[in-house]
This record gives sequence, C-alpha cells and structure tokens, in this order.
Amino acid sequence: MTEKRLNKFISESGFCSRREADRLIEQNRVTINGRHPELGTKVQPGDSVEVDGKRIKASASDKADRVYIAYNKPIGITCTTEGDVEGNIIDAIGHKKRIFPIGRLDKPSEGLIFLTSDGDIVNKILRAENAHDKEYVVTVDKPISERFLERMARGVPILGTVTKPCKVSVVSKFVFKIVLTQGLNRQIRRMCEFLDYEVLALKRTRIMNVSVEGLRPGQWRDLTAVEMAELNAAVAGSSKTAVEGHISPAKRIKPGQRQAEPRPRSGEPRRPSGQGEGRGVLGKPLPTRASGQRRYEMNDDRGGDAPSKPKQHYNNPNKPMDNKPAKPKKSGGSTLTLKRKG
Repeated sequence: MTEKRLNKFISESGFCSRREADRLIEQNRVTINGRHPELGTKVQPGDSVEVDGKRIKASASDKADRVYIAYNKPIGITCTTEGDVEGNIIDAIGHKKRIFPIGRLDKPSEGLIFLTSDGDIVNKILRAENAHDKEYVVTVDKPISERFLERMARGVPILGTVTKPCKVSVVSKFVFKIVLTQGLNRQIRRMCEFLDYEVLALKRTRIMNVSVEGLRPGQWRDLTAVEMAELNAAVAGSSKTAVEGHISPAKRIKPGQRQAEPRPRSGEPRRPSGQGEGRGVLGKPLPTRASGQRRYEMNDDRGGDAPSKPKQHYNNPNKPMDNKPAKPKKSGGSTLTLKRKG
C-alpha cells in the first residue's frame, strides 16, 4: 500500500464515506498508531488506523471486497445510517456488510438509490458539476401548464440560489418528468412550491445508466458488471473541485425574492430610489398630463404562474415640471409675535 490521505483510507475500507470520515477525525474518534491525527494526515504503509478502538483494514486494490447495490426505497424509509432512527435504510435492507447510501431521498419520496461500501464513488457521483443525471417522475396537485414547464426547466430561485437548467417534459395532466444534475435539499418540492404547485408523489426512476425498472418497492439487487463498467467510465474524470473556468458560480439572490427574467438594458430611465422594489425598467413615456408630469408604462417581470395584471402607470416625481403653477400665498389668519422682555 502506498501512502494515502486518512479520510480516503477509511472510506476505501468501507467503514464510511470521506465526509463522515472527516467528521470522525474532527471528533477525535480516529487514531493512527495510538495518536489522534489532524485532517489531511496521510497513512503510511504499516500504520495502524482505528475508529473508536476498532482496527480499520486497508481495502483490496482491485475493489473485489466492495459492495454496490441498487435499492427501490419505499415511502417512509429514512436515508440515514443512524441505527437509532426508526425505519432507517440500513435496517430496511439488512445487508451483511457495512454500507451507506449515496445521496438521499426524502422520507415521503420513493425510488432508486445506490448504497455502497466504496467511499470514493460516493463523492464522484454526488458532485453536481460532473453532470451525473437523475430522473424523477412527479405528480402535482393541479394541471401542468406550459409556463410551469418552462420555468422549471430554466431554473427557479430556492435556498438562496437559482437551480441549474434541467430537462422537463409532461407525462400527463398532473404528472411530469424531470432530469436533474443537482441535489439540493428537497429541490423538486421547493421548485414546485415556488411556482404554487404542491408535490403529491415523487419517484426517482433512474440514476445515470441504472433504472429502477424491475425492482419492487423495498427490493434491492447488486449492480451488474456492465452497469459498474459504465458507472466507473462515467465518473472516471471526476475531480474533487470543478475545473477552473468551466463551471460558473450560481447566482445568489436574497431569501424570499422572486427571480426576474434577465432583460437587456434599454436605456430607458429606471424607477427612482425608494419607489418600490425596482422590478424592471420604466417603459416609454405616455402623453404628458396637464400638470406636466410624465407617466411611464411598467415592464412587469412578475415570476411564477400568477395571472398577469393590467399595465400600471407611474408618475415620475424626478421629472422637472413645465409651467408649474405657483403655490397660492396664504392670506389672512393670525400671526404670532414674540416680544423680548425689557
């Protein structure tokens, strides 16, 4: 064995993922030759690595001892390795080897999920920048509109960011199919909620080249040699971080703010400061009123599926007024006079 990073050594042994290994190291539950190491420490040939006093064996170089399974998770099963959680996915499967899930599915969701004892492949599959797609079939509470499909495909603001563009297609009046390369927390449910739809049922039907077809809810199987070959080929170029200049950072927005469609600058005056949320630019001037103030059409970028509203007119208070009538002087009335005491 050549030297390797401690978290990689632990994950390759099948004990846990690299992320979980880092957490164990930070909690001082890991020792190398009886001493507590720091994050990033490398394991040398002959070193004794223990977690909670249990010796961790180096993995086989040919990965022959590693487990890769596909599981059709039923509704109600929780994707956690915590044994004290009722209905956890590890107890539900009952595998004889120590395995852990790759990613997660919400408790009220169902469908395909991978479990493995190979910590390396976990990181490679989960990295969204590697564009490993996951397919879902979703049922919502009201008829699906073209506007809904277009907004879902283009990206929706959730969790302080905008979701990446994705493929969306209609299946039936209340059912659509979506293919994601991201894995944000409750992503599809949050996207639908933003557009005033409620998810009634959600099923993951495919991860990369592996389909859930043929697996009954609660049933699992080992990945085939062909599936593993295609899976390893797909993640062969995966790296820990995105290639510089290749992945553009996600656009950040304020929490609760609806994302407006991008619009080229038209040169028209913008809404003055303090006059609302600044949604869009002012349109072309409407005919001048007798008072001399100009009115402008509002270019409304209202998101979601809300019905469109009639165009509003805005009076620009910063426009100099022509032929402004002089204010009438007050006449009459009492005047208060203060006298200095002598």
